[in-house]
Amino acid sequence: MAKFVSITISALVLIQSFGFHANDLVVLDELITHAKFHAEAYGDNFFVFLSKHYGELKSEHSQKHQEEQKDHEKLPFQQHSQFNNLPSVITADFENYDAREQQPIAGEDDNFFYINSYHSLTLGAPFQPPRLA
Repeated sequence: MAKFVSITISALVLIQSFGFHANDLVVLDELITHAKFHAEAYGDNFFVFLSKHYGELKSEHSQKHQEEQKDHEKLPFQQHSQFNNLPSVITADFENYDAREQQPIAGEDDNFFYINSYHSLTLGAPFQPPRLA
């Protein structure tokens, strides 16, 4: 059972990394309907249709057929995601950097001290009467 769960979660992560979402499966019928429209109107096969909407012919097709823009927005796999897991790039002028020019911050006190946290029960007798009554 543990293997099945781990394989299922791994498959889910893999599918999500490709950019598939649940709403893409819901509007998959729009893709088929629009592909049939292209086959009837322009004589395109399915691979040309995919190239016109997701591939290298996408910009040319969207410029020539502005009247189909609302239909194109309904097609699946049109969401744009931004991933911010790329490492940040720090740009600095390292050629003119001189560490000797950096001055320490004045007035900064050290906050280090030692407290003896050792406590022994043998410091006094264990059974003593209360001192204040």
